[in-house]
Amino acid sequence: MNSLKTSLKLAALAAVLGSGALLALTTGCAATPTKESTGEYVDDSTITAKVKAAFLKDDVVKARIISVETFKGIVQLSGFVDTAAEKYRAADIAAGISGVRDVKNKITVK
Repeated sequence: MNSLKTSLKLAALAAVLGSGALLALTTGCAATPTKESTGEYVDDSTITAKVKAAFLKDDVVKARIISVETFKGIVQLSGFVDTAAEKYRAADIAAGISGVRDVKNKITVK
């Protein structure tokens, strides 16, 4: 009888621990409003790289002085440029990249 109680307690403990482990696995990489999921992080890194590459190919935008950050498909541009044309050209380029949901243009014209 004692061994049956012990077995039942162990089975119940295993079920509780298994449920906790399953919960941790299914929510460990989930996104929240302030945190990206693993997939979103990879997508955002790809978008950032594509925007920077497009800047390098452009004759107007000086890519090395514009910072590009992406969070959940929203690209934020910052830095200093010489002309308004360069500022707006950078935003247009970023908006044209696949996967970009919005562009926040924080670039300052010197």
